[in-house]
Amino acid sequence: MASAADLDISMDAHSLYREEIYTDRKVGTIRTLVPVTPQGAPDGARTIVYTGEAQIMTQMGPLPITFEIEAKSLAEAVEGYSEAAKVAVERTVRELQDLRRQAASSIVLPGQGGAGFPPGGIGGGGKIQIP
Repeated sequence: MASAADLDISMDAHSLYREEIYTDRKVGTIRTLVPVTPQGAPDGARTIVYTGEAQIMTQMGPLPITFEIEAKSLAEAVEGYSEAAKVAVERTVRELQDLRRQAASSIVLPGQGGAGFPPGGIGGGGKIQIP
């Protein structure tokens, strides 16, 4: 296990951003990451990054989704929010479906333990075994 002395926890002074948050208080939030110099002045050599935030409701409760919005201004980010959110939600739903499929198709093999069964599986007269 790494000790605190082994960790590099210093910030990169040349990769700083100022964060600004915009919301319509109905649908979502846009975060604007404005590049700044180590002194806090705007850094025109780097581009502003726009990210959107939304939530979808799942059986486990709300699931936050964060996505990047390709835009050159806040107005473009607001205009592009809807399409970027749709793509992000569709991707998230596909990933959730894949995870659900993987969980449903997991097989507990005799002798593997798993699923809370003791090593060697549960006793019984079953003759089918999957190698």
